[in-house]
Amino acid sequence: MKTVRNILEMSEISLKEIISGRKTGFVPTMGALHEGHLSLVKAARSENDTVTVSIFVNPIQFGPAEDFGVYPRPIARDTSLLEAAGVDYLFLPSAEDMYGNNFETYIDLERLPGHLCGLRREGHFRGVATVVAKLFNIIKPNKAYFGQKDYQQALIIRKMAADLNFTTEIKTVPIIREQNGLALSSRNRYLTEKQKTEASSIYKALRNGEKLILEGERNAGVIIQDISGFISNNITNSKIDYVSAADPDTLVDIDIVNDGVLLAAAVYIGTTRLIDNILVKINKD
Repeated sequence: MKTVRNILEMSEISLKEIISGRKTGFVPTMGALHEGHLSLVKAARSENDTVTVSIFVNPIQFGPAEDFGVYPRPIARDTSLLEAAGVDYLFLPSAEDMYGNNFETYIDLERLPGHLCGLRREGHFRGVATVVAKLFNIIKPNKAYFGQKDYQQALIIRKMAADLNFTTEIKTVPIIREQNGLALSSRNRYLTEKQKTEASSIYKALRNGEKLILEGERNAGVIIQDISGFISNNITNSKIDYVSAADPDTLVDIDIVNDGVLLAAAVYIGTTRLIDNILVKINKD
C-alpha cells in the first residue's frame, strides 16, 4: 500500500490509473476505522482493480460545539488495517492543503440537508458535500462507497454527483452491527461498556417500529411515539435528538405510511451522539 499525502501526487497517480484502463474504487473516511469501514473496503476490493481510501478529519463539517478537536486519529492502527485489507493507496491530505488560507467555494444542496441530522447540525452537509466533491476531483474514482448508517449523507452525495455530472457511481453498503444490534461507529469508543449495551436499544426500538408497520400500523405518529418511548425507557442518561419516519428518497417526514419508509433516530447517550436507521418495505401483494 502506498501512502500519499500530496494532492498533486494523488491526482497524477489517479490519472495514470485511468490511462491504464484500471477501474478505481474509493472509500472516503475520517479514520478511526472499524468493521463498518472495512466492509466498504471489501466491497470496493471485490468490484475494482484499484482501491483508494482517504483518511481526512474534515474540519468544515464539524460545528463549533462538536468533537473535531478530540475526534480519534489512530493513524498507525488504521494504516495497518487498510494494508491488511488490500488497499492500494491511502490518501492522507492535510487541512492546509485541502483548504488553504482563502478557501471560499462550498457546495450547498437546497432540500436534502433540511431534514434529520441537517436540522441539528447546521453546515454539516455543506462541509460533507464540499470535501467529497474535492476528493472526487482528485481521485476520479469509478465507484465510491458509503455506509447506510449515514443514510442522509449517502443520499446527499448521490444527488450531488448526479447534479454536478460526476461520473462516479455511488454505492451504498449495509450497516455493520455488534452482536447486540448496535451500529458500528467511530464514536462508540466514547461509550462505557454499560452505555454500549444500552445503546443497542436504538436499533431494537427501530425494529419495534418496523414490526408495528408490518402488522398494519400506518400512523407515523404512533410509530414514532413507540420508538421514542422504548429508547427513553431503556437508555439511562439519554436525550433523543430526533426520531423520524421519512420518505426514503426525499427525507420528508410522512404522516401515513403507504409505501417504503425510512425509520431513523439520533440519540445522545451522555455527550455522545449516535445515529441509526432501517428501511422498511411494505409488501402489498
